[in-house]
Amino acid sequence: MILKPKTLFLIDGLGALLSAFLLGVVLTSFEEFFGMPRIVLYPLSFAAVLFAVYSTLCYLKTPENWPTYLKTIAILNLLYCFVTIVLVVHFFEQLTIFGIIYFVCEILVILCLASIELKLAMHHSLDSEKL
Repeated sequence: MILKPKTLFLIDGLGALLSAFLLGVVLTSFEEFFGMPRIVLYPLSFAAVLFAVYSTLCYLKTPENWPTYLKTIAILNLLYCFVTIVLVVHFFEQLTIFGIIYFVCEILVILCLASIELKLAMHHSLDSEKL
């Protein structure tokens, strides 16, 4: 499956928007069900909103040096995963099985997306160097 950069920016933006909604609305509304404190969920949701704005702007504009922008969002996604893992470990005793499942799934999806983004950006960079 070959993905275009524009498509990846769209997928990333929509995914970040979904994460922002789930974290900032659903998980906060059912804090006892998932176990992650609201004080943690709101900053994660805010970060997801920022990522959604960044990726959506890149989708709409598709800058000429898109590999740099794609690497940037991929690295931000990886950083987000790292922070989320640290928070899950820190609050592990409070999390319910549903909270653990949510965060593990979110991390896996984001890691897959970041991997694809980095591969496409690096592949394009390597192709450009050959020219």
